[in-house]
Amino acid sequence: MDLKGSPTLATKPKTLDQTKLAVPKDLVVMAIDLGGSHVKARLSSGSERRAVVSGPSMSAKKMVEAVKEMTADWQYDVIGMGYPGPVKDNKPAIEPHNLGPGWKDFDFSAAFGKPVRLVNDAVMQAIGGYKGGNMLFIGLGTGLGSAMIVHNVCLPMELAHLPYKKKETFEDFVGERGLEKRGKKKWRKSVEDVIGRLQAALLPHEIVIGGGNVDKLETLPEGCRAGDNENAFLGGFRIWKDESLQL
Repeated sequence: MDLKGSPTLATKPKTLDQTKLAVPKDLVVMAIDLGGSHVKARLSSGSERRAVVSGPSMSAKKMVEAVKEMTADWQYDVIGMGYPGPVKDNKPAIEPHNLGPGWKDFDFSAAFGKPVRLVNDAVMQAIGGYKGGNMLFIGLGTGLGSAMIVHNVCLPMELAHLPYKKKETFEDFVGERGLEKRGKKKWRKSVEDVIGRLQAALLPHEIVIGGGNVDKLETLPEGCRAGDNENAFLGGFRIWKDESLQL
């Protein structure tokens, strides 16, 4: 897509005021990142990252049991969790594509016996990399994750299935299927084009690109930066510790 004449990115605002982080400062959060191949966890108080294999047979109940077992020696107060799908009223709104059954409307707080804040996994990664203003997060992985934060208001988005070309979607071109089907060179061009369209439509101050395939980009499109692998965990901590965020 030729972006000449497209609206320019808005001036980037000042960095988010970190003095607004919530108390109690000693609140220990366990962040859980739910993925199609692994479930990973880390503590805000400092810990190694621990992981357990997930996959298409893992139900919500099995996940809770597995996480409890692998973190039996950890002490924590609350849990921040990223879910690979829409979230409503702090519970999964639908069943996930790459995991087992029994996730929709599952009560994680009751299952863990701890307060849990559940958000879409793209939202959690976005929060982990957020510095202020209007930021769009794009996750290049198996599919296409997306979320936007507008002056601390967190907005889950479902851009993956918007129509793009040849009756196919953004995800068909820039997700894992597109990479495997069309090769790296064409995939990179599609990523650049999709990013350009989203910049023109949404006018973010910046775009953070994360996900497992971000490393396959030779260069990042203008106005973008790469997300850190730790952002999912940082987001899990911040959904409890950063009172300036509106979830």
